[in-house]
Amino acid sequence: MAAKILPVVKLVTKVTVAGGALYVAYDTGLLGGSEEGSVVLTKAKAAIPPAVDEWMKYFGLELPAPPKIEFSPTESWNSGVQKSIAALSVAPTRVCEVTNQGIQYVKNITK
Repeated sequence: MAAKILPVVKLVTKVTVAGGALYVAYDTGLLGGSEEGSVVLTKAKAAIPPAVDEWMKYFGLELPAPPKIEFSPTESWNSGVQKSIAALSVAPTRVCEVTNQGIQYVKNITK
């Protein structure tokens, strides 16, 4: 009996944790636009180090210093999406150019 219930309990736990994480991300504005995400990231950068220090003091551990980041994550927020959209916007023009080059190549070969 317990062997049949255990997989169901595991599934329910995983779905609950994933749903909770999704709710927290949505509620904090992390899934919104780039401006909202940038604000949330700034808040997280301010809140996380004190919380980690408090937990490390509680457990009596010491973490090494975090590495310095050479770029600002808030400035590059959603840059991949912007680059993808830019590539998709020029795709029809680029396809026409490549098609015309292909047609010209076939015409030159058949002469």
